Amino acid sequence: MRSSFRATALGAVLAFAFLPAAHASCGAAFCAVNGDWASDALGLQEGSVLDLRYEYIPQDQPRAGSRRIGVGEIPHHHDEVETTNRNLLLNYSRNFAGGWGFSLALPLVHREHLHVHNHHGAQLPERWDFREPGDLRATGRYQAPWIDQSAGPASAGVTFGLKLPTGRTNIANAEGDVAERSLQPGTGTTDAILGAFFHQQLTTRPASWFAQVQVQAALHQHDGFAPGAQLSADLGYAHAVTDRFSGLLQLNAVFKQRDRGANAEPEDSGGRFLFVSPGFSYELSERWRLYGFWQQPLYQYVNGVQLTADKALVIGVATRF
Repeated sequence: MRSSFRATALGAVLAFAFLPAAHASCGAAFCAVNGDWASDALGLQEGSVLDLRYEYIPQDQPRAGSRRIGVGEIPHHHDEVETTNRNLLLNYSRNFAGGWGFSLALPLVHREHLHVHNHHGAQLPERWDFREPGDLRATGRYQAPWIDQSAGPASAGVTFGLKLPTGRTNIANAEGDVAERSLQPGTGTTDAILGAFFHQQLTTRPASWFAQVQVQAALHQHDGFAPGAQLSADLGYAHAVTDRFSGLLQLNAVFKQRDRGANAEPEDSGGRFLFVSPGFSYELSERWRLYGFWQQPLYQYVNGVQLTADKALVIGVATRF
């Protein structure tokens, strides 16, 4: 089992994140790193994987288009200052004989947000600080060995499922001001999820690679809001340095449309993002694995004015049983 676990987890890097890179004008976000491969959740081996990961995303850089700007440089009703996202993401995956499987993922969001409310010439700071569960994500998948195995064992599959409206959408601060909809821990919408992936273990070197693409789109509006549809694409490579330690590298791209609805801010939502994510995976024991990533943006383009992050950190631990 140990060698199988190592070969599969070696197999490229991190999971189709729970809510990949949910960027918005106020800075609410989840990391775009893909984590199922590091946690072994998408292997062909039958069994269960429990994965817990922590994300730190300090969004303190206002941006207009691809240009960095200062707070209030382009005046708005609210001048966004910073949002600090600390997310705990719990994922349970089960693989069955025959290639079928499913995953359940639930985030716990700790979000601190500050913006300046420009009101009749006065600049009023407004803050929110909350810890809340977010939207539950339930996905199924089917995967099978690839026909051509000449370059090494390979598999391909599809993912499909729903993001469910389990998170709150009416969080208010101590003064009773309800946060912007894009800042809330939940969107209030049911979103459809559809994706495809490919993974190969190379025979010429102790390495593997994967590619994955996924689309997520809201099926309706809730209370005048629906998040913009999102396309994410990931390319990852893993190389075994020792029997237990592997170096990981990913490219993560995210394309997000504008939010829509009467309570949305379409002019300040959506954009295009490209990240590079170096990381590691370490086998603690036959069943336990530790992994981590440092994510660095290569390109960020936002519609209107939005908060962005210059870095993000991911660390996780996974166990197979």
